[in-house]
Amino acid sequence: MVKRTGPTDIHVRKLISTLKKMDKPIAKRVAKDLERPRRIRRVVNLFKIDKYANEGDIVIVPGKVLGVGDLTKKITISALSYSKSALEKIKASGSKVIPLEEGVKQKGVKLIG
Repeated sequence: MVKRTGPTDIHVRKLISTLKKMDKPIAKRVAKDLERPRRIRRVVNLFKIDKYANEGDIVIVPGKVLGVGDLTKKITISALSYSKSALEKIKASGSKVIPLEEGVKQKGVKLIG
């Protein structure tokens, strides 16, 4: 049986330990999702974020945001990583991108994935 080691990227490991130290349940949930293997992490397209988010929402994606679809609302997105096309479309729609550590500190966030 292979011993499970967790993420090998030092930045992700530091992020996980920071999130686990927070008292917010959403931070602990995001940390648990980030501990999963990379091949199982969440991958969310922009059309799905646009479908489930309302104007002005703060959306957390514990994984990668891909650029399939369009973003028609001005929202704030916090994710582990973004594709190049997703970043271009997010900025073109007038939405904001914030780091994952800042996103979990906000109130009234939506976890999409």
